[in-house]
Amino acid sequence: MSHPAMLYPEMLPTPAAAPADSHRRALIGIAWKWAALATTGPAIVVGMSACGSGDGSANAAPTPNPQALGRAVVLTSALSSPWGMAFLPDGRMLVTQRSGTLVIVGANGSTVSSPLSGVPAVGSVDEEGGLLDVAIDPDFETDPWVYWTYSEAGRGGSGTAVARGRLSGTALTNVQVIFRQLPKVSGKANFGSRLVFRSDKTLFVTLGEREEWSPAQDLTTHLGKVVRIQRDGSVPVGNPHLGVSARPELWSFGHRNPQGAALHPTTGELWLVDHGPQGGDELNRVMPGGNFGWPIKSYGCSYGAPVGTACRIGGGTHAPTYIEPVSYWVPRSIAPSGLVFYTGVGFPEWQGNAFLGALAGTALWRVELSGATEVSRERLFANLGERIRCVRQGPDGWLYLLTDSGKLIRIER
Repeated sequence: MSHPAMLYPEMLPTPAAAPADSHRRALIGIAWKWAALATTGPAIVVGMSACGSGDGSANAAPTPNPQALGRAVVLTSALSSPWGMAFLPDGRMLVTQRSGTLVIVGANGSTVSSPLSGVPAVGSVDEEGGLLDVAIDPDFETDPWVYWTYSEAGRGGSGTAVARGRLSGTALTNVQVIFRQLPKVSGKANFGSRLVFRSDKTLFVTLGEREEWSPAQDLTTHLGKVVRIQRDGSVPVGNPHLGVSARPELWSFGHRNPQGAALHPTTGELWLVDHGPQGGDELNRVMPGGNFGWPIKSYGCSYGAPVGTACRIGGGTHAPTYIEPVSYWVPRSIAPSGLVFYTGVGFPEWQGNAFLGALAGTALWRVELSGATEVSRERLFANLGERIRCVRQGPDGWLYLLTDSGKLIRIER
């Protein structure tokens, strides 16, 4: 059923900072990384302060060490509403811009190419549509396929689509659409969508429920789902069997608007972050065939309801019928977008931690995990005041952020 038009979490004002709920361990110096700072551009040096009590975490901890500082280096401010980013083998970056252009940013971050040719026209860019995520083929160095998601117009409205093309200089050739979210609907929000290649070279695509709510539970649609497909769009073996009428490409369901996804570095499992309504944003470990409860269960509240525990949709608690989130944010939404598990050498104390951007929350969140259990979390770089859309780890071991204001930022020491 359709849901009335309403405010969306990522359009809400930044919530007030809450008290500290986690702490930073002592940073381990790496001498050769310090040498690299001499060649960087202007930097904003900020303390990695924590906050979050009242946001779903009960893991209070001492205030972080004030000497534990990080550098947020703005590499360029010349991007236009960037959404997704993928590193090429030579260190350059493919970056999508929501208006429908794909550009290449130099390895040093200071140069931005003209738009690549060959990208098909995107649907409406109102609210959340447009050119979205981008990924390169696991075999890119021998067969340079590039994959991207976008809002595609068609009969009934629009929906998330996946296309691919071979990168040749500044052009994409042999462009083909390999997947289309069905049905297309009239809403302008909740497209998802992230691309993640599995170790077996199959492709996960996260798909929002397009403001439709209940179809997230309907296994005959792609709304509010994660799908797993082959690189040519066909259905691989090994997907969960969800019933005779279920679409064979479905991997999980009951999602709202998953705008961040990544593979766990140890288990290889897919994890994602999902937007709640009014509160209830989630970090989820995605199990094949798993039902994550939307719109029947949420720790968030319906729009317009007084914020609190009494208004939680379906009472909030997901188990035992639905899968509980690993972590969730209440009472206000942070609108998470982008997700990565850190495996670099630049911040060894962060090994295995999850990092996600926040749009309404204008910050970078770090979640420390023990297996699939949250140990602690902290809100970082909030004083940048940026809506962080994408989070990636670079080949140099640093974290890279894209912001809605058009910045590419490197987090380094």
